[in-house]
Amino acid sequence: MIKIIITFLFYIFILFNTSLVANENDEKLRVGLLAPFSGENKNLGESLLLSTQLALNEIDNNDIIIIPRDSGSDDKEKLNLAIKEIIASGSKIVIGPATSTYFNEIKKYKNTIFISLSNKEPKISNNLINIGISLESQLKALEKLLIKEKKKKTVILYPKNEYEKFIDEKIKSIKLKNYKVFKYNPDPRVLTGEIEKLTNYKQRKKNLERRKNILEKKDDDQAKRELKALEKLFTLGSVDFDSVIIIDFGNSLKSVLSSLVYTDVDDTNVLISTVNQWFDESILRENLVKNLYFPSVNMKQFKKYNEKYFKSFGVKPNEITILAYDALGLINYVWKKNKGINTINDFFIKEKIKGKIGTFEFKEKKVSQILKIYKTDNNKFKEY
Repeated sequence: MIKIIITFLFYIFILFNTSLVANENDEKLRVGLLAPFSGENKNLGESLLLSTQLALNEIDNNDIIIIPRDSGSDDKEKLNLAIKEIIASGSKIVIGPATSTYFNEIKKYKNTIFISLSNKEPKISNNLINIGISLESQLKALEKLLIKEKKKKTVILYPKNEYEKFIDEKIKSIKLKNYKVFKYNPDPRVLTGEIEKLTNYKQRKKNLERRKNILEKKDDDQAKRELKALEKLFTLGSVDFDSVIIIDFGNSLKSVLSSLVYTDVDDTNVLISTVNQWFDESILRENLVKNLYFPSVNMKQFKKYNEKYFKSFGVKPNEITILAYDALGLINYVWKKNKGINTINDFFIKEKIKGKIGTFEFKEKKVSQILKIYKTDNNKFKEY
């Protein structure tokens, strides 16, 4: 059923828009959609198309026309052909590409504005705006959280991989007065040993055994009570930090959380946080850390979007498609406010812009999202 819906929508868009010709007196807004409708990322492209259609239905404006074209999966030739077809159809603004792979290619189309779904770089270039949830936006939200909670010694953990240098650069934006960086090997067999060193686990374990040995030689009631309390512990002594930011995802993140639990890092004393996880419920099922904090888009609106998408199309959406949904809302807002979109400068609006899911802020030639903080609480996600 879903394939039939996608095929119907795609060909309706293609056939209808093929005959479109730009007209200076035409007041319609033509928005291109660059999505991979072929290749290994085909499912993502189909989900982006449906998401855009969902947003279009909600906006309910017949003056907005979507022009979808296949950018292919890792196909430069197909990408350029798609962009040229969109421009020929009269569009000056395009949603996409979904990733930063071909940013150098789209720079060639100086008179076309691209609203990319990438979160790699929040800086606004000559013809490109990235509306993905950037690492800067997430770190800014976590920074506010740690300041509010009066945390003074933070450790930022992230793996040694291909994104290492990227993260190195981005954490320079952090304004916390006292933090240190800890890079770890993503191999779980090595990771636990590294976290043991970070938390001084072996020494704290020795502290416990030494104290228990002392108490076992005593026969007074106070010593017995303390010994009974120590029997419930794995270590004795606190770690040399009061907060943690883990920049990681999936099983690698879960390995770090497991290692923190194993090394007896108490999440009632140490605030443990991570980056946006799109409300991944497997974190709840794993029950790794009872109190885990993370920045994200509005949870209620996110759930509402997922429910509408599933009700409309019978499948669950890819997380990134929510950005395409928001992108159309953003474009519509700017178009109506300025009574048109001619250059990228039309997006430099002083006030914050509330999209379908997130709130955007355009400041100092950067775009950021105002994110909320959520935490795990009794096997549920709860707003902080």
